[in-house]
Amino acid sequence: MISLQNLEGSVVVVSGAGRGLGAALAISLAEAGSRPILCGRRREALEGVASTILERTGVQAKVVELDLGDAASVARAVAQLKAEHEVVDILINNGAMWLEGSAENHRAEEVLGVVNAAVSGTFLLTQGLMPLLRGSSRPDIVTIGSISGLPGAAIQTASLPFYAAKRAQAALAEGFAQMLAGTPVRSLVVHPPYLDDVEPGAEAWETASERRKGERATNRDIVEAVLFAVTRPRHVSLSIAVDADEGGRFSHL
Repeated sequence: MISLQNLEGSVVVVSGAGRGLGAALAISLAEAGSRPILCGRRREALEGVASTILERTGVQAKVVELDLGDAASVARAVAQLKAEHEVVDILINNGAMWLEGSAENHRAEEVLGVVNAAVSGTFLLTQGLMPLLRGSSRPDIVTIGSISGLPGAAIQTASLPFYAAKRAQAALAEGFAQMLAGTPVRSLVVHPPYLDDVEPGAEAWETASERRKGERATNRDIVEAVLFAVTRPRHVSLSIAVDADEGGRFSHL
């Protein structure tokens, strides 16, 4: 059973929080008593998630515009967060840029966007917020990787740039774990498979635990993996691969 008591009042920065898994994480963390800070490219989408959080929990989530593919945007977001907060307890690096596989050549800006969001932007955001994390009594960095980032995983419908970027992002999380050994800051990783996007409170969310082997994983499965990881005793760091027959590591779509 997951005990969420130690999340009460924690300040959690979630990148890619405007939709999908990032929104589900932010809503669920708010329901667990955290104070989420929603980061993403589209302010309108972030404000919509903030409204949902306020309605469901009474928590007023803050919104910060952030484009992980743009170093200047990352710098502005870090400066804003440092100006408004003395401490960040949890950083969830969920932001990414999906690029579908194609027989056609990918544009340079697409390739750079995917790589920068997963690697360069994620590194710069984490590096910039490290002083705020070090000020916490329970600091965690959570990288939302991908089943595509694991050795030997099927490429499925992903583009090669996305596949490679997610492998590099996994290495980044491992590097942080080594760099932060002997400090209070943990580097945790959750690798999702291809997911069915379900919203907290929707029927599909409530019935996700009833799915049978052979069905796809959902956002709820990843949210629960993240909550499990951040509530483990401080001497334990987890790297979790969430797999499924459909859309999983060895699935060929």
